[in-house]
Amino acid sequence: MKKITLLLAVLLTLGLSACSQGKKTKETKEMDKVLVAFFSASGTTRAAAALLAEVINADLHEITPEQPYTEADLDWHNQESRSSLEMKDLSSRPAITSKLKNMSEYKVVYVGFPIWWYTCPTIINTFMEAYDFRGKTVIPFATSGGSSIDKACADLKAAYPDINWGEGKLLNGCTKEDLAAWVKP
Repeated sequence: MKKITLLLAVLLTLGLSACSQGKKTKETKEMDKVLVAFFSASGTTRAAAALLAEVINADLHEITPEQPYTEADLDWHNQESRSSLEMKDLSSRPAITSKLKNMSEYKVVYVGFPIWWYTCPTIINTFMEAYDFRGKTVIPFATSGGSSIDKACADLKAAYPDINWGEGKLLNGCTKEDLAAWVKP
């Protein structure tokens, strides 16, 4: 009788252990949620972000300005255009309308933007300051007509030194294969 009781106790322990392993796997998967958040003024960054989200099976979130940018706002040749004025003012934080209610669910956040004046648009600072990124990895990506992402990454790391930053990448003309190679662990 003692042997049967001992055998049942061992089987019950193994069964409960197996159940808790399944629960842990489900919780781990939920904690590994990935977000691709992006700001796109012309649609180029939007296309790269959508492709990235598809490749890594991530949620997609557009960082939307409260006041949409017009073509005149984006005229970088005009020193008085909205984008020129914002980029000259390091304290500029354009308001955003698209707030995430579930940022705490994401472990990895890709943040995408076009390169403006060799760095990220100030609306990215608005986004970065709107959430708590402790315990997350944040990975910048960008599109550009001719600049690299290096200064933008350095500026973000300097402005937000407590964030765990992943290596950023310029995604001009990227393919699914390019993206898969970049995000491969």
